[in-house]
Amino acid sequence: MLTSGDVVELDLGSPRGREVGLRRPVVVVTAQEILDESPNVIHVVPLTSTMRGFGSEVEIPADDHNGLNSDSAAQGQHIRSVSVERVEEVGGNVGGATLSAIREVLALILDIS
Repeated sequence: MLTSGDVVELDLGSPRGREVGLRRPVVVVTAQEILDESPNVIHVVPLTSTMRGFGSEVEIPADDHNGLNSDSAAQGQHIRSVSVERVEEVGGNVGGATLSAIREVLALILDIS
């Protein structure tokens, strides 16, 4: 079962324009209440190891808990809905503080108070 904040590997397919694509780690941002119901679709934010310092990104230092191999940035501007069938493996979890920071960025992007 997935948990909010899990770092999972996904194949996001071929990108178009400035979209994020290919196989990469993402952070599951779907609410735990939804995940507990075993949904068919989840919401994820892709990660990149290219640190750009955009306000729409949250930096995540690599550590043993999140399972990342290098420091990364969660790209809130690329939030996506994907089938749970795309999940290849769970590598770790970013933890509550980082998940909250990602969700704050998403609230700003989506104009949610």
